[in-house]
Amino acid sequence: RQTHVTELICQLTGAEKALVVNNNASAVLLALSAIAHGKEVIISRGEAVEIGGGFRIPDVLRQSGADLIEVGTTNRTYINDYRNAVTERTAAILSVHSSNFKVVGFTHLPKLRDLVELGNSVGIPVIHDLGSGCLIDTLQFGLSHEPMPQESIRAGVDMGFFSGDKLLGGPQSGIIIGKTRYVSDIARHPLARAIRIDKLNLAALNETLLHYIRGEALDKVPVWSMIAASRDILKARVQKWKNGLGNLTSIEESVSTIGGGSLPDQTLPSWVLAIDSKGFAGRGNELARRLRLLRPAIIGRIENEKILIDSRTVLPGQDVQLVDGVMKVLN
Repeated sequence: RQTHVTELICQLTGAEKALVVNNNASAVLLALSAIAHGKEVIISRGEAVEIGGGFRIPDVLRQSGADLIEVGTTNRTYINDYRNAVTERTAAILSVHSSNFKVVGFTHLPKLRDLVELGNSVGIPVIHDLGSGCLIDTLQFGLSHEPMPQESIRAGVDMGFFSGDKLLGGPQSGIIIGKTRYVSDIARHPLARAIRIDKLNLAALNETLLHYIRGEALDKVPVWSMIAASRDILKARVQKWKNGLGNLTSIEESVSTIGGGSLPDQTLPSWVLAIDSKGFAGRGNELARRLRLLRPAIIGRIENEKILIDSRTVLPGQDVQLVDGVMKVLN
């Protein structure tokens, strides 16, 4: 069932083998259940994070039957901290990307290559939880760098885990990449069937990955077409919206937050359609509610009693529906 999609993943990341399950937390749980049950996993104290929805990496580790060994401190962990924690019970060294937050200032973490070198020297696999699964370098858009699966493979990790949604832009899924010996063992674990991806999501993931293979992800994958959109194009679109709505709205400069559990504090300059709510009882909240009740719903954000609709977040084919919906509510 997974032959086609895993071939595409390996082609894009350079991995020897891949496996897809239903989400990234499942991917980590499956891998640790297969290789670390009843043994120890070393992780930096600063990477024992909560990944959203109240789910915490330490809890996921415990469910796998592995013992979590935290090393270093919240803000500074060194390679010797990992080395000194290795025992005969150590099954893996785990590195976790802090996808939805960042620690700044007096900080230190070993490079991934340093962890791989240590793992090779003591015969222990190094596994990397990348979080969002970003296949395109974010630096080209003026954003900070987001770790990429292909970089992890080049660094020599034994296994990597990332989401098929979020910055990859496909359906909810979890992707495991790495060396054949480990991924094959994981695929045979009984838990693998319980958390496998369903066929519809598998088909959607396959089509999403093909856009990357064909070099058309910036045009065809919505999250990337939004990130890559130029300010001039965005402004021109908002101007067309305003032209259709007359003096009921205005155009303002603003910023778009990337979000999606990635790139914390990162924004892109954008243009928004601003709708003044002064004429509505209940002001901004009431206007926002009426827009949400439309079919299709229009979701904006409230700032200074104005509803702001970010042009970066509206697909090009939705322009007419947007103008018609706003006009209906304002009338």
